Amino acid sequence: MRVGAFLLSAQFPGQTHGEALDRTVRAAVEAERAGLDSVWLAEHHFVPYGVCPNAATLAALLLGRTRRIGVGTAVSVLSTTHPVALGEQAALLHLTSGGRFTLGVGRGGPWIDLEVFGSGVDAFEQGFPERLDLLLRWLRGSRVGADGPQFSFPEVAVVPRASEPARTPELGTWLGLDDQSGLLRFPRQRKDADGAGDEITAMGRPVAGPPVVVACTSPGGVRLAAERGLPMLLGMHSGDDDKLRMLELYRTAWLAAGRGEEQLRRVTRQHVAAGVAQVDDRTSQARATLLRAMPGWFEYGLGAHRTVDGRERKMRDPHQYTELLCDLHAVGTPKQCADRLLATAERTGIRRFALLAEGSGDREATLHNIARLGSEVLPQLG
Repeated sequence: MRVGAFLLSAQFPGQTHGEALDRTVRAAVEAERAGLDSVWLAEHHFVPYGVCPNAATLAALLLGRTRRIGVGTAVSVLSTTHPVALGEQAALLHLTSGGRFTLGVGRGGPWIDLEVFGSGVDAFEQGFPERLDLLLRWLRGSRVGADGPQFSFPEVAVVPRASEPARTPELGTWLGLDDQSGLLRFPRQRKDADGAGDEITAMGRPVAGPPVVVACTSPGGVRLAAERGLPMLLGMHSGDDDKLRMLELYRTAWLAAGRGEEQLRRVTRQHVAAGVAQVDDRTSQARATLLRAMPGWFEYGLGAHRTVDGRERKMRDPHQYTELLCDLHAVGTPKQCADRLLATAERTGIRRFALLAEGSGDREATLHNIARLGSEVLPQLG
């Protein structure tokens, strides 16, 4: 089991942008101290749902503030970003962090962002495959050119080259022995030995460079990820039944692409499931904490989205959605949280989790929640 914190830099009502970002930075440092496997960073534009506009930039800051924990984007939005620019950032973070960076990508939504950044609605509706393929060629190659409907340029050198081996920190650095900032903590979670974190080629070999995961919310996205041999990032709204349906669709597309069952077993261990974690002495209190804070954030944050072309959009009822998340995820006592994660892992085979830990909206409560997740839930996961 590999459990990480999902940090959206959420601006709850009454908070400033700086307060939301400060909570994210402090939460990432606490996640490392608590022994979590990773932190995952979201990016949004023009809405208080999340005030980080560039997850890779924030990842760079957090990689510099930490020593052992993995840092990933969940996700970097390809519909509004040039794939080469994102590939350069990912290579830079991979090579300078000792391989601690994971690039999560998605196509985003039909938001006004597409007009502001000039990519247009076609980048969202049809352009994601071309953008993803260009990004992957950049991360894997030494020279790349493009001749497609969205991107066309002559072959250029890839600098820095993500396919070079990342520098591995000295053992003392990895153990934190050069860190004078406080009490030494050792990572609690065992890393899988059979290629954990590695993207798998059609021949079943690890791909050099930063691991890449794809946010999948539709059958088309699932097939795209499987055809390219990439693990999925599944959203918070997905229960175990939804996960199983997407995993079966992924399996079908994976085998149709000519890959084998052993390769599928390896990549299944790299899928990431987003969820929620709120730890308390009583289940009722854990739920009450989220039901008190999250509906207002959903209404305030998601309600600010504007579509690029005026298309109608439907928003979930904020209170009902919060209740659904409490029902689906690790919300309750430490034992209940551990049991929920173990049940999902046993039923689906997914063993990596990115858990929203800031649902209280309060900085100190978020740090306390992460500390309890590390000290009281992780030890029960084996």
